[in-house]
Amino acid sequence: MMKSSKTVRILTLAASAAMVLASCAAPAAPGAAPAAAPVASGSTIRFYSSLPLTGNSSAQTATIVKAIELAIAQNTKDGMVCDGKFKLDYVSLDDATAAKGQWDEAQEQANANKAVGDADTMVYIGTFNSGAAKISIPILNQATPPLGMISPANTNVGLTKKFNPGDPEKYYPSGKRNFMRVVAHDGLQGSFGARWAQKLGAKNVILVDDQQAYGKGLADVFAKVAKDIGLNVMSREVIEAPQGDYKTLANKIAAAKPDLVYYGGITGKGTSSFFQEIRTAAPDIKLMGADGILENEFAEKTKGAEGVYATIAGVPKEKLGEKGKKFYADYEAKNGSKPEAYAIYGYEAASVALKAVSTVCKKDRQAILDAMITTKDFDGVLGKWSFDADGDTSLDSMVGNIVKDGKWAVVPPDQLP
Repeated sequence: MMKSSKTVRILTLAASAAMVLASCAAPAAPGAAPAAAPVASGSTIRFYSSLPLTGNSSAQTATIVKAIELAIAQNTKDGMVCDGKFKLDYVSLDDATAAKGQWDEAQEQANANKAVGDADTMVYIGTFNSGAAKISIPILNQATPPLGMISPANTNVGLTKKFNPGDPEKYYPSGKRNFMRVVAHDGLQGSFGARWAQKLGAKNVILVDDQQAYGKGLADVFAKVAKDIGLNVMSREVIEAPQGDYKTLANKIAAAKPDLVYYGGITGKGTSSFFQEIRTAAPDIKLMGADGILENEFAEKTKGAEGVYATIAGVPKEKLGEKGKKFYADYEAKNGSKPEAYAIYGYEAASVALKAVSTVCKKDRQAILDAMITTKDFDGVLGKWSFDADGDTSLDSMVGNIVKDGKWAVVPPDQLP
């Protein structure tokens, strides 16, 4: 993101129309709907989202924003909630910078402070990267009253559960929880990955991570479970930077002759180059990652991606209920393209927040937070689920995927652990 933060404000008017304004008051996008009549600030309820819209995660996060817009359009009446009592205003913030090409600590801090300082803000949707969540959760938590934060993508175990020293209490200085997530944590996904690797016949594995909270957390869980089930972790390696010497690392891994390489991380830091070098150096080694690489572009454009495995929490698209299938149909009809893996979680997160606002029907951060974090038997696009006392979803099923003919395909259940 440039020096003037690229804040996008979406004033939801109808299911098929939205007005997009940049924070520097740039002209509306061609074909956008006309602006709504001004509404007094006291009757505005605002949602902020904070996601990396610049750089290597933008393919994923752009579809999350569109899914949030869709949820708001479908669950408001001309942008109004509570029988017209409040106007629902959505502001999409970018927590990445062009200089880094990914999320940036200072930018995430600025976004969280912006949301806290805006009296109209009732909900913070985000973040995408677990490392960013570690920055924003405490800021929102110690606000008075605290601001509810709901994530469609943060999976690091320690954000909500005991995993490393100080987890998770250090993120909640007020002593009360204000963070929840609609996606399962990595304690489940990392474990699933290790057990799947073993089912694939692997006995010796090498773990590689991108040194971020999400990627390292996944590799940590994989390593712990591997030890428990008798899977030998030969070594742990890291991807240093986008300009890293992936050929040297790939040759080192090939020389060790593991059965499988597990990558914990996202599709940044030259991930495609790393996978390509591994395929060149050792074409027979199995390669596995998690939802951080489960992007259409990775499967389509990475040389050597064929046969790569990846895990994600949830159920296959084909096995979703009617609401889930309708989400995909509505998204594609509205946007003319297919959503990425995390879009449906963005829709669900926004839907939970909207349900809380409609239930409380007061401009009250604490009341809306309480309504969100006590969500029970929510019948949404992901199915019927609840939050536990820590803010984690009760949905814990996992899906295995494999790249076939340049596309991600779901692995049949009987081939999974």
